[in-house]
Amino acid sequence: MTFGIIGTNFISSNFIAALPYTSAGVSAVYSRREETGKAFAEKHNLPFVYTDMDAFLASDIDAVYIASPNFLHKEQAIRALKAGKHVLVEKPAAPSLAEWQEMKEEAKKAGKVLMEAMRPIHAEAWEIVKNNLQKIGKVREAVLDYCQYSSRYDAFLEGTVLNAFNPALSNAALLDIGIYPISAAVFTFGMPKDIKSRSCFLPNGFECGGTVILGYEGFSVTVTYSKVAQSVTPSHIIGEKGGIVIDKVSNPLAVTLYTENGAKKEPIPLPQTDAMDNMFEEVRDFCQAIEDGDLLPAALYTDMSLSVMDAVRAENGITFPSDEKEKKE
Repeated sequence: MTFGIIGTNFISSNFIAALPYTSAGVSAVYSRREETGKAFAEKHNLPFVYTDMDAFLASDIDAVYIASPNFLHKEQAIRALKAGKHVLVEKPAAPSLAEWQEMKEEAKKAGKVLMEAMRPIHAEAWEIVKNNLQKIGKVREAVLDYCQYSSRYDAFLEGTVLNAFNPALSNAALLDIGIYPISAAVFTFGMPKDIKSRSCFLPNGFECGGTVILGYEGFSVTVTYSKVAQSVTPSHIIGEKGGIVIDKVSNPLAVTLYTENGAKKEPIPLPQTDAMDNMFEEVRDFCQAIEDGDLLPAALYTDMSLSVMDAVRAENGITFPSDEKEKKE
């Protein structure tokens, strides 16, 4: 299967690096600026560069990987689906559940696969964590932390607002960073019974971090995330008989099991790979879904994570220009 890529950011380069570990390849890139597209294509030895979306979608590609700004995801995904292409869209699949629902309906009409590129949901490491929960007894508490100091924050502090800190692009730490632990939570425990949250903002209105408490029957999951600070502790799940410690929510490389009320400690074996991260696992599942004819693989988890984020946005006043557009439509 051959991909065409929309977007030339670092995540698109990471996507290409993941492809050798899958059955897929890539032949084309779309960029609004020809010089940017050509530079990306030369870097990755891609034969085709497009600045016209219609020509890109009419080309000999089987699927589209969308890594453009969040506010473009719905429009570009629907165009690609209508053009007969399968779509793998970078997280968040859309800024809101309502936009995602529109995308799903179009996938059904087109008979093409639509999937969010959300690593925890497709990571074997998180499946292994779920399978080991029985060893720690009844879950009583969890903290899923993902704080990552953005390489673009220094520029912001110096007065330059790059895309990563521009709320006009439907961007926020919640959608960029918070989505990882939220997705891991709903993948592991399902949809919470209640949601409480608190966000913090930069002077330009950009939501730069926050805390979300997800309430479940008998326990809660605390999610912490930030784009202006760096995590210094791992995540953990604690039960009545022990606990599990996860080094990194988005890409677990070390998972430790504590049993006998914490007296016994042992590493949980994880799959070994020399890939730079676990991005190849979502591509693998996407390709398998195409083979199986599963049009909306893992969509339930995307539904739940976007529902949680909609609630957090509403509680904290995280708004985007696209919100008004959705209301009018």
